[in-house]
Amino acid sequence: MFERQIEIPSAEAICARIPLPASLAAVKAERDALVKDVIAGRSQKLLVVVGPCSAHEPAPVLEYVRRLGRLNERVKDKLVLVPRIYTNKPRTRGVGYKGMFSQPDPENRENILKGILTIRELHIHAIEQSGLSAADEMLYPENYAYVEDLLTYIAVGARSSENQLHRLVSSGIELPVGIKNPTGGSIPVTLNSVFAAQSPQVFMYHNYQVATQGNEYAHVVLRGRVDHYGNDIPNYHYETVMQVFDGYRKAEGELKNPAVVIDANHSNSKKQFRQQIRIVEEVLQNRLYDKSFKDIVKGFMIESFLEEGNQKHDIVFGKSITDPCLGWEDTERLILDIAEKA
Repeated sequence: MFERQIEIPSAEAICARIPLPASLAAVKAERDALVKDVIAGRSQKLLVVVGPCSAHEPAPVLEYVRRLGRLNERVKDKLVLVPRIYTNKPRTRGVGYKGMFSQPDPENRENILKGILTIRELHIHAIEQSGLSAADEMLYPENYAYVEDLLTYIAVGARSSENQLHRLVSSGIELPVGIKNPTGGSIPVTLNSVFAAQSPQVFMYHNYQVATQGNEYAHVVLRGRVDHYGNDIPNYHYETVMQVFDGYRKAEGELKNPAVVIDANHSNSKKQFRQQIRIVEEVLQNRLYDKSFKDIVKGFMIESFLEEGNQKHDIVFGKSITDPCLGWEDTERLILDIAEKA
């Protein structure tokens, strides 16, 4: 049975209530173009999607994004920095803190309407204060309409990449969508998801039959895999990346804009957050070794916050309450190093 608790207004009503100012929409449009150019190979810059595992409270997120905006001025000739403002948290067993969208105060009960309003204000302030528009994970496709005018990059998670609705909605998004390999790690399955997202589709969405033209900027994200015994197995190494390269090559004419983004955390790092530094360095080294590898690897996802590690409750300002993250000092050094070697 379903107990009705709070009626949620339509996405159109919410967006009208807290609109993105035209001046900031223009900033976002410029940023969208930068990321599209990277994915399509029109730009040789590297994409870096970086920020906390989960944005659980606006103040530290805004402080982080302001710092990232200042750092962006130092690296923008080589990198396109996109802050992670991830507001939906997937849970392996379905229970626990599910992110700001559902629970704007992590210490209190769910309030989705307040969560949506908080998120819209957070994104608008982030663009205004840093000049950077953000990325988020599309955990619930129906929720995307509430933030579609605010984002520059969309991620589809490992647990969602085989889901039909995620693939279909991705086909109608006019932004780069990074589709992670499923938890089992299958490259053919991942490429099938990209193919579905790049293809025109007809389906039901928000009470309408809708038609899409396909999203040519949908691409692969490698985040590691989990074997049948629960062990994390990395897949950022040269051999797996080139397997993806071969998959794109064999699908020539069917798949556009061959692209791989390396998620340096999750099963690639076995959630040992400091390993992200070593993983990024290895990938950068491989880009020097092989032109095909360099051409297809378009960037990185990195989990980082003001303070390193994580905590169970929101006590330390700017410290993750979900997965552990790099601290700011390490993050700044790493981004400067990526820019130097890009």
